[in-house]
Amino acid sequence: MPPLSPREGSPALVAVVLLQLGGPSSLDEVQPFLENMFRDPELFNLPLPAWAQDWLAERFSRWRAKQARPLYASIGGRSPIGEITARQAHLLERELNRSMPSRVFVAMRYGKPSTEAAVDAVLEANCQRVVLLPLYPQYSTATTGSSVREWQRCAARKQLDLPTAAIDSYPTHPTYIAAVKERVRAALARFSVESGPHVLFSAHGLPQKLVRQGDPYQSQIEETVQGVVRECALQAPYTLCYQSRIGPQRWLKPSLMETLRRLGRSGCQALLVVPISFVSDHLETLSEINIEAREQAMSMGIRHFETTTGLNDSPTFIQALAELVLTAETGAGCGLGTSGSSRVHTARS
Repeated sequence: MPPLSPREGSPALVAVVLLQLGGPSSLDEVQPFLENMFRDPELFNLPLPAWAQDWLAERFSRWRAKQARPLYASIGGRSPIGEITARQAHLLERELNRSMPSRVFVAMRYGKPSTEAAVDAVLEANCQRVVLLPLYPQYSTATTGSSVREWQRCAARKQLDLPTAAIDSYPTHPTYIAAVKERVRAALARFSVESGPHVLFSAHGLPQKLVRQGDPYQSQIEETVQGVVRECALQAPYTLCYQSRIGPQRWLKPSLMETLRRLGRSGCQALLVVPISFVSDHLETLSEINIEAREQAMSMGIRHFETTTGLNDSPTFIQALAELVLTAETGAGCGLGTSGSSRVHTARS
């Protein structure tokens, strides 16, 4: 049965879809989650036919899961990203409905709820327009690009044909930068005036091959760091590094661990790590930074180690997301446009 048409003159219900990577909600889900990720040719662009990449993904995910399960066990046996993203969706929906009728949905690229489930939910809700909002502030074909294309594939299969605005990126959006600034200042307050911490911005890594092909991720990360440094009026020395490398490809450098070794050898005594490309706490922040990097730093003589809390349900971050959606809606139907320092394009699902 086709969806009912909205009452004439009634405000159009807007579906806002939060695009996120996802994560396993139990130790049993670790291997299937990794396999879904390794199957994605936009993240792992191997010179292989699809069947061969699927075969490798299944075997490599089994090997990698043996390493990853203890890490997830160390943070409670699951990734909290599902719960955090659901909370973000709830708060954003409440904020948006002050201005326009909205429903907010979650589409996880490799986890649950899946993109296909999100398309089904939008169809059932009888929405009239869609805004795709990536929870990746900096654009990469491996994150935002992959998530948007998965949405397009699922929408086509389900015959969801609605005007759609996709927010590509918002690396220097003023309210997003303000949310990061709040987290940085709160963490800096945990250091004494005499300690003078070095600030280490840590972004998720990316294969260098993608950057050479024109991916803007690295330059947008650098723009975000400069925006935070400027807004915080940061006087402390700071460095940008990259983490979470997977596979044999060359990834962006310097890495988190090699940077920690260099800082330790240089006599750094106090360090604040700012996870700069992440908007939610998950394995990369709670384990890789707060456990593994902390242990590495301490072994190198860095005596005071702190890390900022994820943006998670920060009211300022939720306000930033609402501003992005409202600006995208204002420009709906107008083709390509810009929202301050965000980029939006419109099409049909």
